[in-house]
Amino acid sequence: MGHLRRNKRQMKNAVGAGKYGMAMQRILLYAAILAAWQLLAGAGILNDRILPSPSRIAESFLTLLLSQQLLVHVAASMERVLVGFFLSVLVAVPLALLLSTNSRMKYLLLPLVEFIRPVPPIAWIPLAIMWFGIGSTPSYFVTMIASFFPIFINTVSGVENVSREHLNVARCFGLSDGMLLRHVILPSSLPYILSGMRVGLGVAWMSVVAAEMIAAFSGLGYMITISQEMLQAHKVLVGMITIGVLGFALDNLMLRLKRGVIKWA
Repeated sequence: MGHLRRNKRQMKNAVGAGKYGMAMQRILLYAAILAAWQLLAGAGILNDRILPSPSRIAESFLTLLLSQQLLVHVAASMERVLVGFFLSVLVAVPLALLLSTNSRMKYLLLPLVEFIRPVPPIAWIPLAIMWFGIGSTPSYFVTMIASFFPIFINTVSGVENVSREHLNVARCFGLSDGMLLRHVILPSSLPYILSGMRVGLGVAWMSVVAAEMIAAFSGLGYMITISQEMLQAHKVLVGMITIGVLGFALDNLMLRLKRGVIKWA
């Protein structure tokens, strides 16, 4: 028994050491890239107006952060993403469940959804401006459209992959359609729904930046556009890096939520 515990502890230590080693390799790789970038910029090989040095970008980031300009734009973008995303969840999940459990509705509406799905979210921006004007509302609409289809398609796939045996057993016990949906179909589909939400949130985040470049007076997309017009490449890169960091954080948050909610999957 003690021998087994010792082997288990050794394996755990070996896995931990392996993860630590990989993390150190990643840090060293990124540090080497930044150092080479800084050296090339300092030597004048890279044009500072086109590709500023990491130190110049860091200085610009601190300036924008301390002046609260960056926080204002981040708050505006986050609000638009989250509002559009949650609206899409409220529409996509019930609609997908309805179509997946009602063959007549599926026959009537699914071709329409499949017809609209290939249209890129960016293509909706002109119509969004015509319908809602300039401001946050067009961004809400575009992010909702962008995140709707990944959530909808994954939910439909989740319902289609519910075990027939589980459904038959539930029917044998006399569950009504509502109870079947609540106690069998929805829990079984939850891994697919959360995967769709994770993808949808990422697509919404990309789409809001595009919408803000055209139809808003705030947000990270707007900040990038204004900085580009003023030939301030360092601010453009600050905006891009901020988008990447926030997108990475949101994706990890959704991944943790998925693992926490569906531990059985």
